[in-house]
Amino acid sequence: MYKKGALESGAELEEIVVAALQFDPNLRSGYRKRMEPEPDLQEAWQKILRADHLVWVHPVWWGGLPALTKGFVDRLFLPGMAFRYRENSVFWDKLLKGRTARILTTLDQPGWYYRLAFGRPSVNQLRRSILEFCGIKPVKVTYFGIIRNSKAEEREKWLQKAYRLGRKMA
Repeated sequence: MYKKGALESGAELEEIVVAALQFDPNLRSGYRKRMEPEPDLQEAWQKILRADHLVWVHPVWWGGLPALTKGFVDRLFLPGMAFRYRENSVFWDKLLKGRTARILTTLDQPGWYYRLAFGRPSVNQLRRSILEFCGIKPVKVTYFGIIRNSKAEEREKWLQKAYRLGRKMA
C-alpha cells in the first residue's frame, strides 16, 4: 500500500524485491576479498544510487533482520561503495549522503514493547549501523503489530497507514 500511495502522489519509484533476486547472500571472505556482485545486485545498487528516498519493508525475525535482507546489505553496502574508511583514522566518509529512508516493519508485539524490552535491535542495526552509518538521514520508522492473532480490521488500518505514508512521498 505504501507503493500505491507513493505512485498516486506522483513519486517516481523503482522497486527491489530482495527475495526475488538471484545472489549469494553470504559475504564469503568478509572484506578481505571482494565478491563480484551478481547482475541482480548490480541492478539493485544502481537503483539505490538513483534513489532520493529508500523504503525498507521487512518483518522482525528473532529481534533482527531476515537473513536474506542482511545478506543483501552485506553484499552491497561495502567499503568504497556505501562508505569509505579514512586512512589512519577511526572515521569514515558517508557515500550515500543526500538520501532519506523509512523502515516499515511488522512485529508480533507492540512497537513500544519491542523498544523497551529488547532495545529494537533490527531498527538499531538497519537505521543506525547501516543506513545512517552510510549517510542516509533522516531514517524514520513505522511499526505494524501485533501481527499474530490480528483481525482483518486491524490489518486494514495498518495498510491504510502505509498508504498515507506513501502519499506523503511526492
